Amino acid sequence: MPGLTGRASTVVKAKISKMLDRAEDPAETLEYSYQKQIEQLQQVKQGIADVVTAKKRLQLQEEKNQANIVKLDTQARQALAAGREDLARTALERKNVAQTELQSLDKQIQELEQQQQQMVESEARLRTKVEQFRTQKEVIKAQYSAAEAQVRISAAATGVGDEMADVGLAMQRAMDKTEQMKARASAVQELDEAGTFDQPLLGGGGEDDLDRQLRELSSGSEVDSEMAKLKAEIGSGDAPAAALPAGEEAPVDAEPVAEAEPEQS
Repeated sequence: MPGLTGRASTVVKAKISKMLDRAEDPAETLEYSYQKQIEQLQQVKQGIADVVTAKKRLQLQEEKNQANIVKLDTQARQALAAGREDLARTALERKNVAQTELQSLDKQIQELEQQQQQMVESEARLRTKVEQFRTQKEVIKAQYSAAEAQVRISAAATGVGDEMADVGLAMQRAMDKTEQMKARASAVQELDEAGTFDQPLLGGGGEDDLDRQLRELSSGSEVDSEMAKLKAEIGSGDAPAAALPAGEEAPVDAEPVAEAEPEQS
């Protein structure tokens, strides 16, 4: 599924890019770029040194060839003067080879001088760019640091930072709890003024107002019933004897006195 694969690749790249944006520090990026430019400048300088070294070797070889040409020319003259034409010819042949090599060395030296000049000019331009970049780097770093400090100050002042947001939430929770406690205290005071807490609690042997009224009504009915019973007993002469004080015994009843018989006429 090329379409799905392409979308997945795009999403992954987007996620990675976002993570890199968060992790990237402009100051560190500028310093890294500056160090890379310094390394390139050093490489150019090293290249110039290599070219100069090669040119110096060719120049030394050129000097040897020039000295050898002079020597061979002298030897050819001496051999010819001595009647040794063959030796003179050999010396001249070697001189001719040395002159050919000298021409080749001159051409190579000129090419190296041109290359050296170009590299020197490139090094000068690169060094100028590096110096300009270093100045711009310091300016950008200073501006970024100032902007970063301004963001922190503004975030702290306006309360949009993460820490200030946490502080704001904590303060809001504290205010909510305070308002809740105030409402609870007000409710308790209102119930206390209404006498709610003076009434006995239900359960555990307590009774509410209805139970108390029913109990008093029942008690009054019993008293009325007892009163009616006492009145009935007193009215019939069967009133009970008065109660004796505690610790006294009732007196023994005396023998009954015989009733006097009526006189007979």
